[in-house]
Amino acid sequence: MSDAHAAPASVPYDPHFGEATGGKVGMWTFIAQDGMSFGGLLLAYGIIRITAIDWPNPVDILGIDLTAFATFLLICSSVSMVLGVDAAKAQNQKGLVFWLMLTILGGIGFLGIQYYEYGVLLDHGIGFAESNFDFNDGSGIVPVNNLFGSTFYVVTGFHGLHVLSGVIYLICILLKSMTGKYTQGGISYSPVELVGLFWHFVDLVWILVFTFIYLL
Repeated sequence: MSDAHAAPASVPYDPHFGEATGGKVGMWTFIAQDGMSFGGLLLAYGIIRITAIDWPNPVDILGIDLTAFATFLLICSSVSMVLGVDAAKAQNQKGLVFWLMLTILGGIGFLGIQYYEYGVLLDHGIGFAESNFDFNDGSGIVPVNNLFGSTFYVVTGFHGLHVLSGVIYLICILLKSMTGKYTQGGISYSPVELVGLFWHFVDLVWILVFTFIYLL
């Protein structure tokens, strides 16, 4: 037999290719378009930031220690979410409930820190439309570029709404997980995996927001 008629080489079969559930495809589609929303906000912030000639040093106003801790807390909650998904796949109901509760606590802790930070900034005169701040350098209360407060509250507030939505989403999954709904084997764990995808997205976006707003 000639080479032209030789049988084609066998191709390794990937059992996961084309096997994504409709829910997973939908979640990835949502994450893709939502990521564009965050991309647009951060792009706008970057343009405003580099074109402003009187932009204050974010660290002088926002500080870094408390927000860095909040970032660490959110990252830890992402780890607990991974462990929760693994527990669901292993049909470990108690483990699933435990890790979901830790993830929810991490999200609530993050929101509490953000709420506290908003209160401190407002007390120091950093408003949405007009800002004045005491830099504690003897200069007294000095005006700050009004777009500083506007962009800060819009970008971090938009992310905060995602964290709040994620916490509510997780609580709904937690309540149903207590009945054993997601630890029955097969693909019963799929809803836990979906909320995990959303939560990881929220955590990843915060790394970008934290870098743009607090560090640049």
